[in-house]
Amino acid sequence: MQVVILAGGFGTRLSEETDLIPKPMVKIGDIPILHHIIDYYAKFGHREFVLALGYKAEIVEDYFNERKILNCNVLSVDTGLDTSTGGRIKKLESYLDDEFMLTYGDGLSNVDLHSLLKHHLQFGKIATVTAVRPPARFGSIEISDGRVTKFAEKDPQDVGWINGGFFCLKKEVCRYIPDPSLSFESDAMNRLVSNGELSAYEHRGWWQPMDTLRDKRTLEALWNKGNAPWLLT
Repeated sequence: MQVVILAGGFGTRLSEETDLIPKPMVKIGDIPILHHIIDYYAKFGHREFVLALGYKAEIVEDYFNERKILNCNVLSVDTGLDTSTGGRIKKLESYLDDEFMLTYGDGLSNVDLHSLLKHHLQFGKIATVTAVRPPARFGSIEISDGRVTKFAEKDPQDVGWINGGFFCLKKEVCRYIPDPSLSFESDAMNRLVSNGELSAYEHRGWWQPMDTLRDKRTLEALWNKGNAPWLLT
């Protein structure tokens, strides 16, 4: 199935790395995270990729023009520098298959893509989002009258479900993006919810975004130890 990857943002929270390169090209080990993502989808048999680019698009284009990745076809499309996520999808409309997968170019997971797709097809909705529980960054302390009554280590189960990316979509999702200046997450997804056209696939396994330098170091530590979850699937 065709896979669309949103890879055009500025990555301002990772400016230590993204002043010179776009965020999806920040390396985990010796490979850009975008390359890791494509490899992951390819392991599940997906070979057709469309990259929605923006900031420093030429760096991404040059990288994938110079190499063949697991017999994959990678199409790069410059969707604009300041374009919203909704606008990037809308600008790709003429390239999209009737059914496609979509994810962000800055997050990794060990989500079972076969099960995700099966869920999407069973529910028959226009859109399916992978719901995840974010990695809890801090433990919690409960206090009563100055006395600690409970101390809990980090527990992701205490955090609610959030959008983890890794979508399955029908091309008609573009009808839910009437204004390309709005984000896919805040506008189109709420429209889908209102029409009962958004299902959720609950992923209880590992998931990690790369929003900050700390996140990058977390991913690199897993890679360097040889137990990166996205490689062990």
